[in-house]
Amino acid sequence: MKFFSTAALAGALFLEAVNGHYIFQKLTANGVQGGVYQNIRQNTNNNSPVIDLASNDLRCNVGGGSGASTSTVSVAAGSTVTFTADIAVYHQGPVSFYLTKASSTAAASDGSTPWFKIKEIGPTFSGSSSTWDLEQSYSVTIPSCVPAGEYLLRIEQLAIHNPYPGGIPQFYISCAQIKVTGGGSKSFSGVSIPGHVKNTDPGYTANIYSGFTSYKVPGPAVSTC
Repeated sequence: MKFFSTAALAGALFLEAVNGHYIFQKLTANGVQGGVYQNIRQNTNNNSPVIDLASNDLRCNVGGGSGASTSTVSVAAGSTVTFTADIAVYHQGPVSFYLTKASSTAAASDGSTPWFKIKEIGPTFSGSSSTWDLEQSYSVTIPSCVPAGEYLLRIEQLAIHNPYPGGIPQFYISCAQIKVTGGGSKSFSGVSIPGHVKNTDPGYTANIYSGFTSYKVPGPAVSTC
């Protein structure tokens, strides 16, 4: 894993104009990495982030409301899948993973069904220093108790390198289409997206350059078996 300190990455703010952003394009399932946008819905905003907290684009990114051209991959409950971006994430901020069960098929889902969080990755602290886990790939285990069926699996990296309200936090989002096999029968309560993050959440408004000694990842608590 690659870990970087907030202090070491402060200079990245000045490089944003010349460096590209990042977008999660590939999914590894069953030990096999799929092609670009094979199992992940393709967005239409290149690698630009979503910043509007009230937008439906927060679900699966701009242009990601339809999965008609995206393949759905079968994965066993309890197995691990991995999202891979075109380049490594370099903006400080947390990573979260969400699932929503499709009413019919993953391809037909618009993400309006309830989402539940299955993993989150925040910073670690040592004294007055913080470090973020900035990677090109992030993995998540599908909970073993998730009922069988088709789901959207969502990754969200919230970049908070430009502190609110002077800057607007950025959401880097992708949705994969999966069919969970095996599994259990637990019922998960979820939240609506948009609406899962508010501009009053401490994890959204945090200033990582001043008095940053603790952090709570925005959104609901992680659901477990």
